[in-house]
Amino acid sequence: MLIAYLPWLAAMGVLILASAFFSSSEAAWFSLPQKDQLALRKGNRAQRMAAALLDDPDRLLTAVLFWNLAVNLTYFAMVSIASLRLESEGHGATAGTLAVGSLLVMILLSEMLPKSVGVLIPRPLVALHAVPLAALVRVLDPILPWLRAANVVSLRLIWPRFEPEPYLRVGDLERAVELSTTTDASLLKQEQQILQSIVLLSEIRADELMRPRTRFRCFQPPVALADLEGWLPPSGYLLVSETDTDEVASAIDLKSLSNLPTEHLEHHAEPVVYVPWCATVADALEAMRADDRQVAVVVNELGETIGMFTFDDILDTIFSQKRSRSERLLKRAPIRQAGPGVWHVTGMTSLWRLARHFGMKRPQAKSVTVAGIVQEALGRLPERGDRCRWGPFEMVVLAAPERGQIVVELTLVQPEETGS
Repeated sequence: MLIAYLPWLAAMGVLILASAFFSSSEAAWFSLPQKDQLALRKGNRAQRMAAALLDDPDRLLTAVLFWNLAVNLTYFAMVSIASLRLESEGHGATAGTLAVGSLLVMILLSEMLPKSVGVLIPRPLVALHAVPLAALVRVLDPILPWLRAANVVSLRLIWPRFEPEPYLRVGDLERAVELSTTTDASLLKQEQQILQSIVLLSEIRADELMRPRTRFRCFQPPVALADLEGWLPPSGYLLVSETDTDEVASAIDLKSLSNLPTEHLEHHAEPVVYVPWCATVADALEAMRADDRQVAVVVNELGETIGMFTFDDILDTIFSQKRSRSERLLKRAPIRQAGPGVWHVTGMTSLWRLARHFGMKRPQAKSVTVAGIVQEALGRLPERGDRCRWGPFEMVVLAAPERGQIVVELTLVQPEETGS
C-alpha cells in the first residue's frame, strides 16, 4: 500500500520544501536591516539582484505570497486526494493519520522553522534566494496588474469605508506614556520631555544644531596618525576632505577603531550625509538613517561646508535636557542666571532653546541664534557695550572677541515696561 503512495509522498515533500522556501524568504527579506540592504548594493551579482527586488517591496511581497499560496493549496489538494483514496480502500485510520500529520508537518517545517531561520540569518538567505526568487517574480509580472486591480476592487466592495490608519500624533504618544507610567510621576515627566524633544526635531534647523566650521578640523588625504598630534576631535569623528578642496567628504569614527593604523586613516572613513542649512534635524536624521550614516555635513546655498553634527549630537538633544552646543564646544552652560531677571547667554545659543528655557513662544526672526539676532538688530558685527531689543528681552553685549563666541547679558523686560 505504501509503495503505491510513494510518488504522492515524494511530491508532497517537494511542496513542503517549496513552501519552506517562500516562508523563509518572506521572513528574511522583510526583516533585513537597513544597513544590510545598503550593503547588498555593493555585493556580488546575486546581492545586487536582491537589492533591486527590494526597491519594489510591494511587487516582491505579492509574488512571495502568491507562490506560497499556490504551493500550499497544491499540497493540501494532494493530501485530500490521497486521504480520500485511502479511506475508499478501507484504510480510514491511515487516512486520518495522513491528514493530521500533513498539517503538523506543514506548520512545523513550512512555517515556524523556516520563518525562525529567516529572521535569525536574513542576509545569507536573501543572497541565496535572490536568483530563483527574481525568476519567479518575473514569471508573475504579467498578472501582477490584475492582482492589484482585484485587491482594489475587493477593498471597494468589502470595505468601502476603509481608511488608512493616520500617523501617530503627539497626543497619542503622550496618552500611551500616561497609561504605561501612571504610578511613577518622575518617569512620566521624563518620558514626556523626551517625546517633546523628539517632536521638536521637526522644528530645529540643521544650522541650529551644527558645530560651526570654525569649531572642527578637516584633514586632506592621505591622513596619518601623526597628523592628529595627539589631538582627539571632540565629536569623536575625524573628518576627511576631498583631495583638492577643503569640503568634507567622509568621516572616521575613532571610537569604533580598536587599533588605529599609523598611515592612511582615510581608508577607514565612511561617506557623510549632506543636508542644507535650512533642513530640519528630523529630515537630516531620516537621511542619516536611510543611508546608515553617523555624520551629517551642513552646507549653504553655494554647497560650501558651514558645519556638521553627528548622530550622538541628535541623541543628546533628545535625551539630555541640559545638553547644548555651548556645553559641547565652549564647556559652559548656554544660559546662566546672573541676578534677578538677568541672564548671561552665549552667542551660539539657539533661539528655540532660549524660548524653551523661558517657556515662551519664540518671536519671529530670520536668525536662529542669539548672535544672529544681535547682528540682525545692529546691522553690523557686534561690539562690547552694544544694546538691542528682541521680543521681551533687552540684550547687552558683554564680550565680542575677534575670534570666538560673543556673550550677551539678557534682561527680561516686564510687561509694564513694554507698555503692554
